[in-house]
Amino acid sequence: MALFKDALTTRRAAWFVLGLLLLPGGASAQSGAMLEVGKFSAAKEGTELPDGWRPLTFPKVPKHTVYALVKDSDRLVVKATSVASASGLTKEVKIDPKEYPIVRWRWKVDNLLKASDVTTKQGDDYPARLYITFEYDPDKVGFGRKAKYKAGRAIFGDIPIAAINYIWDARAPQGLFIDNAYTDFAKMIVIESGAQGVGEWKEEERNVYEDYKKAFDGEPPMINGVAIMSDTDNTKESAVAYFGDIVFSKAK
Repeated sequence: MALFKDALTTRRAAWFVLGLLLLPGGASAQSGAMLEVGKFSAAKEGTELPDGWRPLTFPKVPKHTVYALVKDSDRLVVKATSVASASGLTKEVKIDPKEYPIVRWRWKVDNLLKASDVTTKQGDDYPARLYITFEYDPDKVGFGRKAKYKAGRAIFGDIPIAAINYIWDARAPQGLFIDNAYTDFAKMIVIESGAQGVGEWKEEERNVYEDYKKAFDGEPPMINGVAIMSDTDNTKESAVAYFGDIVFSKAK
């Protein structure tokens, strides 16, 4: 239980915070071949938050990343500016990952973080990350994880059972699956790594259904939240990132 207790007491167990922010009920209707979760390109430039998205903040982190809708070339995107800060944007959804397993998104970073390290708490910062959280389904959780979850729920209330973090890292090998430095309820998957591609838009595609099975060794429950984030509070560095539209789709 030591690892779990550590996760409960730290602002870095971000999946707990996501659980507190997400309200009951689903925000994404499941129909057609595609679900538009983040239609940033259809928003209005300069508006405070994209439609349906809300702030994701952490206890004991007073300085927040600044998010704004800006035009990059011919498209509106979300710009994240992080200066020794941490916060994100989150949206409540209800998506069956078996029916809509594919997530696609665009992102760009202006720089990497010199001191980031996916294996340590002190280095748990990334210029860009995409969170996907999953709701608690007792029929899809083993006894050990169920006990940990119930202990956390007694303190925090309704929380997700798991989170996948797709990250842009400075040096960890691309394709790496690894536990979050604070809790094994969150898995980190390195999508982009190193300086190649910095300053350029990257089109990403992942099979969330398969990633969950590999990361957590089980069948995924419903997806209940999606979030974007740029954080530099541990390393005390600065980062600028951009996020384009986020969609889920059925398998081809």
